[in-house]
Amino acid sequence: MGGFTRLCLCLVALLAPLSAFAVNPDEVLSDPALEARARTISAELRCMVCQNQSIDDSNADLARDLRLLVRTRLTDGDTDQQVLDYIVSRYGEFVLLKPRFSEKTLILWGAPVALFVVGGLALAVYARRRVGKPTGKPLSAEEEAQLNEILEK
Repeated sequence: MGGFTRLCLCLVALLAPLSAFAVNPDEVLSDPALEARARTISAELRCMVCQNQSIDDSNADLARDLRLLVRTRLTDGDTDQQVLDYIVSRYGEFVLLKPRFSEKTLILWGAPVALFVVGGLALAVYARRRVGKPTGKPLSAEEEAQLNEILEK
């Protein structure tokens, strides 16, 4: 194996994203159904420290506390929605990786549609203004004569 190939393999091994589930064995619930629910909920919650990871993937202390809180609420008998509502009431809508559709998030959900419509309208106005406008300079007398000569053939 050549040196370049080894270097490439080493770089791939170092830079490849590894699945980094941060749930520690001491956090896992004994009931598989509750644990599956906890993992589903944890995947929907944003780590407030990392902000681009779910608490299920984060090693931050706050993410661990939130994972434990989710599991505690589930073992106390809360539904998935009650657990999410409780955490949102404490940390705000930002804690959700996929924000809910509400009055507060209307701009977030409506902005892409509005930008698409405005862009389409601007493009239509631009295209309409371009229609019928000459795109070059008029032909000289010599060019017109050459054109007439070609067309008569």
